[in-house]
Amino acid sequence: MKDDRPLFGIAYFCVAILLTAIVDAISKYLTREIHALQIAWGYFVGIAFCVLCYAIVRRLPGRAVFGTARMPLQVLRAALLVMTISTLFAGLKYIPLADVTAITFSAPLIIAALSGPLLGEKVGMHRWGAVVVGMAGVLIVIRPGGDVVQWAVLLPLATAFGFATFQMATRRLASTEPTFVTLFYTSAGSALMSSVLVVFYWMPLDLRQAAYLFGIGVLGAGAHFCFIRSFEEAEASFLAPFNYTKIVWVIGLGYLMFGDFPAPHVLLGSTIIITSGLYVLMRERRQGV
Repeated sequence: MKDDRPLFGIAYFCVAILLTAIVDAISKYLTREIHALQIAWGYFVGIAFCVLCYAIVRRLPGRAVFGTARMPLQVLRAALLVMTISTLFAGLKYIPLADVTAITFSAPLIIAALSGPLLGEKVGMHRWGAVVVGMAGVLIVIRPGGDVVQWAVLLPLATAFGFATFQMATRRLASTEPTFVTLFYTSAGSALMSSVLVVFYWMPLDLRQAAYLFGIGVLGAGAHFCFIRSFEEAEASFLAPFNYTKIVWVIGLGYLMFGDFPAPHVLLGSTIIITSGLYVLMRERRQGV
């Protein structure tokens, strides 16, 4: 099926990317009123609710939901997602949407750099060169000493690192764990962990704010569903370059919702980061990594 219906895979994947861009834009809007961790909590609770409803409606047997042989890694994956989303939403409070997205595009480069020591994969000079060039692109976006709140750039950098390690945990789990089991533990674990942390930042919500929080959770669940369907229709290495279509969506949403348009140095840095990331992906696909 993966060879026969790649266009369906691309379509699902691009819809998932669009949904994540909308989640980011709404979350940036909400950071004016609500702490980033409370926004992340609403996001995780909404996803967990949708995943649980799906399991009930489909009447999935217990093993199809709870049957894991790698609980510590499942818990670690959930914790990494909490870190990734929380730092992402916090960064959106201080930094334009496109700038944050450009910085988080360094995640594939971080994966390439860490895949040797953490996954035992061979990382050659070509990929190391792409990592160095890509990180130079990140510095162009950040512009040390520029207009961006300097300490705040650490937040999307932490997001990129969190997402990279999250993806490596996913690689480990994918070899033995069913997709829905991992989705359940990630959503439930993230909701539980964020519920513990949000107590320290909780503020009462009005109906509009609660609706927004639940809405981004539903959109997040929709994105997860589309990601899963896309990987059922096409190979992950084939779909990976389409991650970068997110820059188009966030530029449009950033302009429409906040009047932001990326500065020339952000566009230049983004181009370097994306080119380096695509080169890494091309090398991985060619070598069958």
